[in-house]
Amino acid sequence: MDNTTLVTGTTPEKLTENILQGVRKEIEDLKQYFQLKEPDDLLTRKETSELLKISFVCLHDWCNKGILKHRKIGNRTYFSRKEINEVLYNSNK
Repeated sequence: MDNTTLVTGTTPEKLTENILQGVRKEIEDLKQYFQLKEPDDLLTRKETSELLKISFVCLHDWCNKGILKHRKIGNRTYFSRKEINEVLYNSNK
């Protein structure tokens, strides 16, 4: 049995646009429910400088300017990977 559907009263361009709008809406709905969650691990100064490809001096300067927030635990300094990603993401806006 041949399953054929006839569509009348529309142009191929309008039909294509209607299908694309439906697909876009479904993709947006899926994005809301399936956001990747990154672990909020703490990075050392060395790991942070390597991640950002900057020197320790630049990293220290960014902390003093308030660009990056750091945490002191004992005599060690740590940075949140999540906060670093937020700063990078928001710097492009």
